Amino acid sequence: MEAFSFNPFDPDVRADPFPLYARGRREQPVLAHEGLPVFSVFRYDDIQAILKDPSRWSNVFPLPPGIEPRADLPPSMLMQDPPLHTRLRGLVNQAFTPRIIKRLEPRMEEIAHALLDAALAQRRVDLVQALSYPLPVIVIAEIIGIPPKDRDQFKEWSDGLIENLGLGIMGPEPPEVIQRELRIIDQMRVYFSQLVEERRKQPREDLLSGLVAAELEGSKLSFDEMLQMLVLLLVAGNETTTTLIGNAALELMRHPNQLARLRAHPALMPNAIEEVLRFASPVQVDVRHVQQTTVVRGHQIEAGNNVLLWLGSANRDEAVFDNPEAFDVGREDNRHLAFGFGPHYCLGANLARLEAQVALRVLLQRTRSFRRTDDDPLPLHPSFIFRSVTRLPVELES
Repeated sequence: MEAFSFNPFDPDVRADPFPLYARGRREQPVLAHEGLPVFSVFRYDDIQAILKDPSRWSNVFPLPPGIEPRADLPPSMLMQDPPLHTRLRGLVNQAFTPRIIKRLEPRMEEIAHALLDAALAQRRVDLVQALSYPLPVIVIAEIIGIPPKDRDQFKEWSDGLIENLGLGIMGPEPPEVIQRELRIIDQMRVYFSQLVEERRKQPREDLLSGLVAAELEGSKLSFDEMLQMLVLLLVAGNETTTTLIGNAALELMRHPNQLARLRAHPALMPNAIEEVLRFASPVQVDVRHVQQTTVVRGHQIEAGNNVLLWLGSANRDEAVFDNPEAFDVGREDNRHLAFGFGPHYCLGANLARLEAQVALRVLLQRTRSFRRTDDDPLPLHPSFIFRSVTRLPVELES
């Protein structure tokens, strides 16, 4: 057997990384990428331990070569460690509690039914464009307070920012890519600055008004921090949920016995969504920057390196999950790491779960069947960070 190697950019690896994940867990649970200051970690216990220890494994990354820090672009909450991260997260956490999110369920159902009305009228649709993309975009836009006419623009910005996510981890990011991303952020900041001025004059019942109030109190949130928070929430609030809904539909089509089981037992929907999160994790990898030289399973990882934490591998770890390669919509005790772990556990986990449950519940209620229209390979998300398809042609039967 040839020596184990793992190239996350390889299209064949991206199409089906799971056999290599399994080899990594068995043969090379900590893999040094030759010639790069990067290590991959494949086992659940190691990844969980790293995620809960920001003192050694940081979310603060050095700026790319040639990029100077800007006072008006403070690091987003995602790129901070406690206690700075804790302060920023506390300002938005109350908008995403289970109680607050549950209040949104009737509106989510209304949106999902409207989308299915349009999709069933056509019968043959791209399910990404028909359901999995518009539902999260509309919901997060309404939570923040984005006018409906601006949703398409904000989705375009969001796609532009995550298209090359992860490219700089394995080597220097091309300067033109960095400059394009900075231009998008600047455009978004100009847009949000105008909305902020409107909320200062006329507050509403939305998250944007709440952030403006925190900024006006002075000590809680600076203007630039608020703009960065809005950019982060807008992008994070739609991308992974779009992926989760699409992956759920795709895995159910790939496992017709589990689809039939879910139709027969709709109460399994929460378990089914957790199983999609485990089996086809929307975010396949999380990244940390090494603050202190540390030994993991006999490998010394020097300070200044990056570690790739393969959540998609952890979520199929045989040491944690029974029969991990089986897709089981009734699986119990599903301790997956799809939303991360520790201080950076996904702020929007409750929102993503509920949106996916509503989308799939309405899809099953409104159809007798849905199936792919062809067997062609599906186009993958451009970033290896995500496991998703950007197009999913299906035929719906009501």
